[in-house]
Amino acid sequence: MKPQIRKIVTYDDEILIEGFRAAKRPWRMFAVAAIIQNPWAGRFVEDLKPEIQAFGPILGKMMTERMLALAGSGEAIEAYGKAAVVGLDGEIEHASGLIHTLRFGNHYRQAVDAKSYLAFTNTRGGANAPIMVPLMDTNDVGRRSHYLTIQFAIPDAPRDDEVVIVLGAATSGRPHHRIGDRYQDLKDLGHDVDNPAAV
Repeated sequence: MKPQIRKIVTYDDEILIEGFRAAKRPWRMFAVAAIIQNPWAGRFVEDLKPEIQAFGPILGKMMTERMLALAGSGEAIEAYGKAAVVGLDGEIEHASGLIHTLRFGNHYRQAVDAKSYLAFTNTRGGANAPIMVPLMDTNDVGRRSHYLTIQFAIPDAPRDDEVVIVLGAATSGRPHHRIGDRYQDLKDLGHDVDNPAAV
């Protein structure tokens, strides 16, 4: 059992000037999207596991390889995330199922040697629906400079019976980051940085 892939779309954004000031180095965000046939479209299916387990490794490996080719190496990726948009004949559960499996995400996580979880969105929409891929630092969940969002759309996807599966990345944080990190807020509020719930 293999995913039926209609096409693959690459998004690549290189920002040289941000906020009226040149970046010290180009700020690059990019994504790979696979548009696949939704195997459950138009009907209720109780057990999604067979397709999830079959599709996850294939999509995870192929899309990770394409992300690394865009980046040049896993080390070049400082922030990462994933997203899925299911077409109108599908459930949000279908979008969730295809990206929320270690069989999919672990390919990417291991390739960039990440310690943080993959930020995500799972939504439903028609062709040209906005695709939002939230990113976070691959190793530091409190590093706000790397709280980013890639936004793009594909004019002919998803069709009603399709799912758009996306991996996203950035090679740096925002060029002129100056809002501080989560850790300073915790200190200012009197919280233990190592145990934020403690007061």
